[in-house]
Amino acid sequence: MIVGVPKETLPGERRVALTPSVLAPLAKADIKVHVEAGAGVEAGYPDAQFEKAGAVIVKDRAKVFADADVIAQVNTYAANPEAGSADLAHLREGLVLIGSADPLGSTKRVQEIAGTKVAAFGLELMPRITRAQSMDILSSMATVAGYKAVLLAATRLPRFFPMFMTAAGTIQAAKAFVIGAGVAGLQAIATSKRLGATVRAYDVRPVVKDQVQSVGGTFVELKLETKDAEDKGGYAKAQDEAFYQKQRELMAKEVAGSDVVITTAAIPGQKSPVLITADAVRGMQPGSVIVDLAAERGGNCELTRAGEEVVENGVLILGPLNLPATMPYHASQMYAKNLVTFLLHLVKEGKVQFDLADEITSGTLMCKGGEVVHGRLRQILGLAALESKAAS
Repeated sequence: MIVGVPKETLPGERRVALTPSVLAPLAKADIKVHVEAGAGVEAGYPDAQFEKAGAVIVKDRAKVFADADVIAQVNTYAANPEAGSADLAHLREGLVLIGSADPLGSTKRVQEIAGTKVAAFGLELMPRITRAQSMDILSSMATVAGYKAVLLAATRLPRFFPMFMTAAGTIQAAKAFVIGAGVAGLQAIATSKRLGATVRAYDVRPVVKDQVQSVGGTFVELKLETKDAEDKGGYAKAQDEAFYQKQRELMAKEVAGSDVVITTAAIPGQKSPVLITADAVRGMQPGSVIVDLAAERGGNCELTRAGEEVVENGVLILGPLNLPATMPYHASQMYAKNLVTFLLHLVKEGKVQFDLADEITSGTLMCKGGEVVHGRLRQILGLAALESKAAS
């Protein structure tokens, strides 16, 4: 079996799908790796390192696709519609595609991929079960984003994070407020605490209180009805507008007293809930910083603009996109480990096995045989449900 690794083409993307360190377990499974020349350079992995680890460097992108049985990408065409459209011509029946696809937000493009008759797996669809934790790219990349968000805030905040006792007087610690205590939020809490800030955090799911406290944060409890706040996958569930209105009102005081606010509240496949109003921003002290990690889906702050910086009443609002790409060395390392663990789960006797009785396989398989086969994606597209099939 040959796994092909093309160079990423999404603007600003510096990660690579596989790294030299993960090639050894693939070699043990008799899987060869072909890497497009220069694919890992921006992540800190030059061609020579791949060759030393046993990979074949291929100069022609089309040949990478043509020779491969499996293509491993960070961003498939569905997550990279403009620059990635050229890759559609390289997809074919019998090829297996594995990578990020923004499947819940790009179902039409998943349908286009299906039209090539390739079998495509969207790693964002990985079920949140214990045996799939080592394959979960969302958690890995959220770790990177949560960490980097704090560094962005610390860099732009016109004050120290930690408390200092100096001859010139005492410098009070910065006050950080993290909204959302998923993987990104917990990492943001922990990183803020390590830098010396006083950290408070809120999540609509009260069950995460212990997790917030375990990484050094103080859990903020708002008087809201939250018994249906979490879905079976562990994600926050969307609430009605009345809930969000009351939540915004209660949260405004907490926001006003913070020097740094980091928001991470996202609902898979849906627009991010607005939790910080323009009025709440105007209630913050000039020089304060908001880092909105939900910017890609509209943002948790009413004033956020995806990929831009906004200043309102002296408050800086950052809406960064694709933060993992700004830390490509370790982000690639983590992504590659997730992907290889998933690939080895699929491969039996030198071939990818489509065992649809397996929750991990069926949960991530988006399309095969010319049609979208994932139940939730078919529902979004308005397609009839398929009859369940045994392994094929």
